[in-house]
Amino acid sequence: MIHVLLLAGVLLGGYVLLTRTIFKGSRCKGNAAIAGKTIIITGGNTGIGKATALHLARKGARVILACRNRNKAEAAIEDIQQETGSSDVVYMQLDLASMKSVRCFTETFLKTESRLDLLINNAGLVGDGRTEEGFGIQFGVNHLGHFLLTYLLLDRLKEAGGGRVVTLSSMAYRWGHIDFEALAANKDLGTGSYSWQFFMAYCSSKLCNVLFTHELAKRLKGTNVTCYSVHPGVVRTELSRHVSLWQKVFIEPIAHMLFLDPEAGAQTTLHCCLQEGIEHLSGRYFFCCAVEEVSAQAKDDGVARKLWEVSERLCGLS
Repeated sequence: MIHVLLLAGVLLGGYVLLTRTIFKGSRCKGNAAIAGKTIIITGGNTGIGKATALHLARKGARVILACRNRNKAEAAIEDIQQETGSSDVVYMQLDLASMKSVRCFTETFLKTESRLDLLINNAGLVGDGRTEEGFGIQFGVNHLGHFLLTYLLLDRLKEAGGGRVVTLSSMAYRWGHIDFEALAANKDLGTGSYSWQFFMAYCSSKLCNVLFTHELAKRLKGTNVTCYSVHPGVVRTELSRHVSLWQKVFIEPIAHMLFLDPEAGAQTTLHCCLQEGIEHLSGRYFFCCAVEEVSAQAKDDGVARKLWEVSERLCGLS
């Protein structure tokens, strides 16, 4: 009996510890006025993106869901309209795995929309495969597609005054590594079809997100645009929709017990969108609605600059 009680105590203590550290949540208190402002959210049809869109639509923003799947986006828009009463939530087609699609999206947006106040680089995936141009799917979607999208929209952000770029990263960046030789040889930050191999490539793509934000802040100095990277917490989303069935069988029970729901996962994104007075923290990394120090590799000026230059070249911008 004592052994059972001890085991129960250890499990309960472990659960409490995990929910107060790795699986910790927070609540956005930012309340900046955004009525009438225009916001793009990539992957805004599900998960964290949809929860973010719902909150911003409720505050009166014009929300553009930049998504690959029209049917899912239109279903999400219907849900958001019913919950918020907003009629200013629209769909625009965007496939981050295709540079042609990114360019088409930005061209259409710049022709049809007069302003851009917030760009939320929310979409992401874990999985194996290649983009239309042959890049590793995680590097191509999680970093390169968002890099090109942001690059092409920066001038419109500057015009609005006080624009922000919020890019969802992950605590997984800590296990990432930017191997420029592998990138040049394989068009990817990691190769192989084993789960741990594409998970490591995912970690590297999340490191790219943090380094991209670090370098972007430097390039935005002297402008009225700021940028932030975000770890949303460990959230129940469709991020792992490409993993195998046996992995889902292992992950799902843990997810339901410990992971945050999408609304909780959206809070740090919303903080970086709505909190006033954080402009001096441009380029920094946020978790639980607060700035957090990153590891040395995630703020390496030389690597961040080289990643930017390589990304420009891969996107045909230089």
